[in-house]
Amino acid sequence: MHIDETASSLETYPKYINRERSLLEFNRRVLAQAKNPDIPLLERLKFLCISCTNMDEFFEVRLASLHELENDPAARTNPDGMVPQEAVHMLNDVAHEVVEDQYHTLNNVLIPELEKENIRFLRRNHWTEQHKEWIRNYFIDSLHPVLSPMGLDPSHPFPKVLNKSLNFIVSLEGKDAFGRSNGLAIVQVPRSLPRLIKLPSEATDGENDFVFLSSVLHANVATLFPGMTVTGCYQFRVTRNTNLFIDEEEVEDIMRALKGELSGRQYGGAIRLEVADNCPRHMVDYLLDQFQLDEEDLYQVNGPVNLHRLNAVPDMVGRPDLLFTPYSPKQLNQQKPNKSFRLFHRKKEPETLFERIHRKDLLLHHPYDAFTPVIDFLKQAASDPDVLAIRMTLYRTGEDSAIIDALEKAARNGKEVTAVIELRARFDEDTNIIQATRLQDAGVHVVYGVVGYKTHAKMILIVRREGDKLRHYTHLGTGNYHHITTRFYTDFGLFTANPKIGRDASKIFQQLTSLGESKGLEVLLQSPFTLQTGMIERIRREAEHASQGKSARIIAKMNGLQEKGIIDALYEASQAGVKIDLIVRGMCSLRPGLPGLSENITVTSIVGRFLEHHRIYYFENSPAHPELYCSSADWMGRNLLSRVETCFPILDPDCFQQVYTEGLAIYLEDNCNAWILQADGSYVQRTPEGSVPFSAQQALIEKYSQ
Repeated sequence: MHIDETASSLETYPKYINRERSLLEFNRRVLAQAKNPDIPLLERLKFLCISCTNMDEFFEVRLASLHELENDPAARTNPDGMVPQEAVHMLNDVAHEVVEDQYHTLNNVLIPELEKENIRFLRRNHWTEQHKEWIRNYFIDSLHPVLSPMGLDPSHPFPKVLNKSLNFIVSLEGKDAFGRSNGLAIVQVPRSLPRLIKLPSEATDGENDFVFLSSVLHANVATLFPGMTVTGCYQFRVTRNTNLFIDEEEVEDIMRALKGELSGRQYGGAIRLEVADNCPRHMVDYLLDQFQLDEEDLYQVNGPVNLHRLNAVPDMVGRPDLLFTPYSPKQLNQQKPNKSFRLFHRKKEPETLFERIHRKDLLLHHPYDAFTPVIDFLKQAASDPDVLAIRMTLYRTGEDSAIIDALEKAARNGKEVTAVIELRARFDEDTNIIQATRLQDAGVHVVYGVVGYKTHAKMILIVRREGDKLRHYTHLGTGNYHHITTRFYTDFGLFTANPKIGRDASKIFQQLTSLGESKGLEVLLQSPFTLQTGMIERIRREAEHASQGKSARIIAKMNGLQEKGIIDALYEASQAGVKIDLIVRGMCSLRPGLPGLSENITVTSIVGRFLEHHRIYYFENSPAHPELYCSSADWMGRNLLSRVETCFPILDPDCFQQVYTEGLAIYLEDNCNAWILQADGSYVQRTPEGSVPFSAQQALIEKYSQ
């Protein structure tokens, strides 16, 4: 690893890094995985697809949001203070570089290496007669019946184009059946059609030969325009603004308003135009004019306009030798029942999760630990006659969720069940509306959080009668209750019967349902009230300790760091001599390594097999005792000031050591998947340089596999 040692200062760089620029740098790191020869080949293809999906969301959400601010003369980006128009120009320049690198990686790195493994993407100029005959029949049988070519004329204006859909602009000569010669047509491809077609054995000699749907249509497009001559056919795709606009202060029913907005999301304002790089200039200009886009919004590409569809290849080729070795999460060990607990309750069954949690806090580390205990926690609660109430926040659950099944069963069994569902979880709104309706039909009390604040906290609270007392059993997590993402997102989940945590969780749920204040929390920190100030207080405490000559240390791990108050407090702590290690996977607006400001701060980003998703905050607090928190919240303005979030202390000594070791210390030793943020905003990958290669994720896989 080579890190630029040249002294940098505020005279060289601004105090803060633009958050969207930092997000594009994260996508460069993801794309770098596609070029890494140490990663299995089909996994590298997946990383390319992930980078494409990330870029789509960047345009749909991030750049779209900046465009919305362009007409406001007072608007500035946060925290770096750029004028929105300047930020858009700068970001488009960087985005063009990333997209060019994506297609270079596909065409010059991955496709040649896939060909060596006899996985081939056949271009039209390489089709044999055998290929052509099968493809022609496939087009006639499977494509032609569902395609609706549209000639453009006054009675057939330019059609509405769905967000991120595949389309073709076709140039024509001659006259149609009605004597018209308009010269242009649009072919829109239904999303139901596969973008990649595997040729069967009767059509090719290769075991894994593929053709792109765009190539099939190119070769047969003339069939759609009988009597006319096709002089050109070029694919294009438009990316639109997918932000939803709901005035929550005005609507009476947020679910009904959200349904109305969702129907129009796919036709928001155009943000980006992708088009084949061989499309003639006059046709490109025509498309730009139709979508009211500028030259900087044009992305001309050498390949399919949606690389994400290549994500289907690994499942289609059946080559496990080109994938990561499968990992099966560790199942929770069954331990012997607690005799005193059983005798007190006169039970003879094996130990339940409630008995185990009553005895000691239980920590799960996903995806290394299975998510099953969380589902079992709710299933046991649904059937346990001593359980009186279940309360839960739901941000993302996915379809066919066992979580929803358990809550339904609990309600039908007469439990008092409350679900706080965040309908505005981006891109999961449809699913959450469906789940909310299901739960309401089952008798669950469903609420949608607080007007103006997304409910992003991850909490389950179960109230259970034990003898003549009511006990709170609480689950708090850093990630969503989504059975799919728990397989590849790293997160901690804490089960506890700690009465202080239970009382605090109960107060927060009452706040969410009754809209009353949750004053006097004992140990939890909560956004938008005490979390930001609580973190800043602890950062400043470390700074005070350092100024007094005491040992001072902060280690924090999160997905993103952007909140100005937190960053400024970290800068002050660095100047006071606090050693600060930040592990920030994605966007980071803090600029490390500036003399007199941040020379005591390092920022590391880990990009590996699993998506790093923990939020962990450690404060040395010498000479008293160190504090360690896990949270649903990143150090982002939206999380700390505009959402309902929870931050919970790790109080059990064993759980404390586990979180510190597995969530923080081990990542600071990584020299395989770690990237170090430089003062100029770029990242340099840390390499072993003669030492033993060490991957934190691989070490955890091996530990949990024993």
